[in-house]
Amino acid sequence: MQNVMRRIFLWCFLLLPCCLFTARGQLNTERITHIGRNALYFEDYVLAIQYFNQVIQVKPYLAEPYFLRSVAKLSLDDYRGAESDATEAIKRNPFIVDAYQVRGIARQNLEDYQGAIDDYEAGLHYMPENRQFLSNKAIAEAQSEQYAQADSTFARLIALYPSNYEAYLNRGRYLVLRGDTAGAIADLDKAIAVDHRRAPAYALRAILQAIYTRDYDAAQTDIDHALRLEPNTPALLVNRAMIRYYKEDLRGAMTDYDKVVELDPTNLMARYNRGLLSFAVGAKNDALNDFDYYIRHEPDNLLARYNRAVLLSELGKYREAIPDFDKVLEAYPDFYQGYYARSEAKRKSGDTAGGKQDYDKAMTLYEKSKTASPDDEMLAEADRVRKESDKNINKFDRLLVADNTAGVDQKYSSEIRGRIQDRSRKVEILPPYSLTYYERGDNVRRTIAFVPELAALNNTRLLRRRLLLTNSVQPLDSVQARTHFTSVSDYSRLIDISPTNPVPYFGRAIDFMLLQDYDNALSDLDRVVELSPSFMFAYFVRAFVRQRQIEYNRSAWSADDRLKGGTERTVQSQKLVELGLVRDPSSVDYEMVLRDYERAIALAPDFAYNYYNRANVRCGRQDFTAAVADYTAAIERDPDFAEAYYNRGLVYIYLGRNDAGIADLSKAGELGIVSAYNVLKRLND
Repeated sequence: MQNVMRRIFLWCFLLLPCCLFTARGQLNTERITHIGRNALYFEDYVLAIQYFNQVIQVKPYLAEPYFLRSVAKLSLDDYRGAESDATEAIKRNPFIVDAYQVRGIARQNLEDYQGAIDDYEAGLHYMPENRQFLSNKAIAEAQSEQYAQADSTFARLIALYPSNYEAYLNRGRYLVLRGDTAGAIADLDKAIAVDHRRAPAYALRAILQAIYTRDYDAAQTDIDHALRLEPNTPALLVNRAMIRYYKEDLRGAMTDYDKVVELDPTNLMARYNRGLLSFAVGAKNDALNDFDYYIRHEPDNLLARYNRAVLLSELGKYREAIPDFDKVLEAYPDFYQGYYARSEAKRKSGDTAGGKQDYDKAMTLYEKSKTASPDDEMLAEADRVRKESDKNINKFDRLLVADNTAGVDQKYSSEIRGRIQDRSRKVEILPPYSLTYYERGDNVRRTIAFVPELAALNNTRLLRRRLLLTNSVQPLDSVQARTHFTSVSDYSRLIDISPTNPVPYFGRAIDFMLLQDYDNALSDLDRVVELSPSFMFAYFVRAFVRQRQIEYNRSAWSADDRLKGGTERTVQSQKLVELGLVRDPSSVDYEMVLRDYERAIALAPDFAYNYYNRANVRCGRQDFTAAVADYTAAIERDPDFAEAYYNRGLVYIYLGRNDAGIADLSKAGELGIVSAYNVLKRLND
């Protein structure tokens, strides 16, 4: 979530009253807000909104829940809702500086550029050197064509942050918009000098070199480098295909489009262009399949229909081609090539009179076309591609490119939306495993081996649904959240009936964990351990929940939340501590987690995931030698444990053992961790 998001979480604590507890029977809004903030931090946005709704219903005069809900809505692309909630927060407390940023970003996405600029200026009044306010303000000024102001804001941003990658990248995009290609390339050169391990500047420079300087070799070198940094990225593959097409490497372009369609079967640009190239190399049936797919999704695209009509005619399917020709000529009545093509289709399907009529029309229009401006013809001939918005039927046989092919980003550039929008692709260890009922549906992931311990637990049928073991937990949607709130109540009734039965405590603990209520989850898990001290999963889950709490607590103490240029903890972080909601994670916290894993290992010494999770904890404590030992123990118990190879590989590299690290990353890639190849390529640069 980076700097801004961390600061956002902490601003809100300035607003909390001193007392954390309310009278019995009343809604504890401070506690619910705290749980909602947990959900927000861990990107469980729908659940977070439900918590903030409860607080707003009881205490609508508070600014904090409106602000936090605006952040959640922004993360879900609900820009109207985010703008409205940020406005309500500002009405109640105009000193929540980040509310101006949230509202500005929402307005920028809603194309209310002046409103966004006003919000960024309000934020800069309180934080005059804030990098993100300046960056977004400059982009909004460019979008609203206030070029003199944008020039000034970009200049100020770069003067304050001369080593900031995004500043040069965004100004490069802006300069493309202004038509200053040389200036844009100069800024991209600077961005690459600042950070040569990030792909966007290489990708944009490649397109500029291909389109404006026609240096296709340099363009391919840059786009290849971008793909080494971000392999299997459809947008980059589409751009490389275009560059290869310019170089007349049709097979290379086809290979890239094939890969794009494999990664993203719904990518219509790749389908259209692959169809054209297939037609060019004589693979007419393949081309027809691509145009059929394209037209099913874009039935009003007449250029695609014309290409399909020509293909159908080439394949002898004249009667099928004629309806497509009819639609095209209805919209383009002066398109002589269309009349000529339809005349052939009609004649060969038996309509001789209709064919002659179309032929005569084609010849008449052709004679008229000879009077077209030579300059127009030369200009049209010079461009070998067509932008999406260009509906000139005469360009039916040109490759399709995006309107913003040169990479001018019309959206905001912000850190506020959290880790899901992190484009720097940081190299981090993969997360720990936990029990859940929901798992993210990943396109590429390894198959989890049979886990007898979990199978035994599920086979008891003591819980309402089967648990999964995963490190890719799916956040709850609104229906699932309501289900688990209800489940908490149901388990509570069972506990009232049988207070010494550990099962309902464990079931309720899982519900609390999924609802991001870690305090109550820990309380129930403590009770499970007390009642059933030999139940391994109680220790496993309790260690995971404690680790999540540590991660959240550390965010309040991280360097990201220090005042700019200062060394003291921020007021917001200090307030967290004073309220007792967050404290500095100490060695005691970690020792409690490690003790739980030690107990779990003693109870189930062959359960590889205990070792893996404990290794992650030891990485967090920078005890890398012990972490390697635990990852190794996990791999010994599960030789196909891809995540353990990946994490151990990263630790080896950190320790300077590159050969061992590369071997582990290679194995992780082989087992399905695609990001391992990204790391390997970065290591080889």
